[in-house]
Amino acid sequence: MILYEDNHLLVVEKPVNVPTQADQSGDKDLLTLLKEDLKVRYNKPGNVYLGLVHRLDRPVGGVMIFAKTSKAASRLSDAIRTRSFQKSYLAVVHGSPVKKQGRLVHYLFKDEKTNTVHVVSKNHPNGKEAILDYRTISSEQGLSLLHIDLHTGRPHQIRVQLSAMGYPLYGDQKYGANVNKPGQQIALWSHSITVKHPTTKEELTFTSRPPHQYPWSLFHLT
Repeated sequence: MILYEDNHLLVVEKPVNVPTQADQSGDKDLLTLLKEDLKVRYNKPGNVYLGLVHRLDRPVGGVMIFAKTSKAASRLSDAIRTRSFQKSYLAVVHGSPVKKQGRLVHYLFKDEKTNTVHVVSKNHPNGKEAILDYRTISSEQGLSLLHIDLHTGRPHQIRVQLSAMGYPLYGDQKYGANVNKPGQQIALWSHSITVKHPTTKEELTFTSRPPHQYPWSLFHLT
């Protein structure tokens, strides 16, 4: 679903379980689908440019921004690097954090062979700093809805950091297998992105709400 489009930006709501870009599964990916759509809608010959500037894990849905020009891609990438590209997420976790809000800082290492991410010491040669802020919105039936502001974009970051704190995401088979059942959909949603437009410099905010189904349906989402 397209949330916003102009000559420079394409903002969409990514469906769950669709890869952001082509992967080993061979399944249709969002980047390819959007390029095909642009080609048809604008009757463009040849290849269509669409810049991928950030990613969402395959099981995660929500708002994503793509660049329609190389200049926009470069400026959005700069915004991400300087942390002026603000991303917030909604997550449903098992348990209720003792501290209702706070900042989590870990060092993460990704094992490329197993596609898993681990918390490591600050001195680990390949550890990368991961920072997020969270606040608890409400708790129901042993689950809690969290609002998360992401300050770094490490692979699987939210999933790993919350699991490391003892609050694994609902449905996360990889980092919460001991409390989740096979087949459950991970409850992590890209809720909003705030960024300056690459040419007009106007600050824009785009939002997306998770589907009204369990476990999201336990909570009142404004």
